[in-house]
Amino acid sequence: EVQLVESGGGFVQPGGSLRLSCAASGFTFSIYYMSWVRQAPGKGLEWVSAINSGGGSTYYADSVKGRFTISRDNAKNTLYLQLNSLKTEDTAMYYCARGRSDYSVRGQGTQVTVSS
Repeated sequence: EVQLVESGGGFVQPGGSLRLSCAASGFTFSIYYMSWVRQAPGKGLEWVSAINSGGGSTYYADSVKGRFTISRDNAKNTLYLQLNSLKTEDTAMYYCARGRSDYSVRGQGTQVTVSS
């Protein structure tokens, strides 16, 4: 059974940082692109970042470029997202998803709330 389990979300003030993790199991993690997507209240899914199977290529939405960093550890079957310089508009449920463009296989999410 494919499982993606996110963790690391929380409440943070503007300008703060968080590190999200996604533990993968039930498939060969190391051969898949992986992505982070988010959903703010009342809005649709928004792609945030992606990383290729080996971790050597990374991609970011313009809204997070320079602030967020995606990485992965294939030995640990884990995907990460470092969130720095957080803004109130980054408030959302964050999901890790298998693949680069199809987000149907994703975890249950971890909530990030940025507020003063």
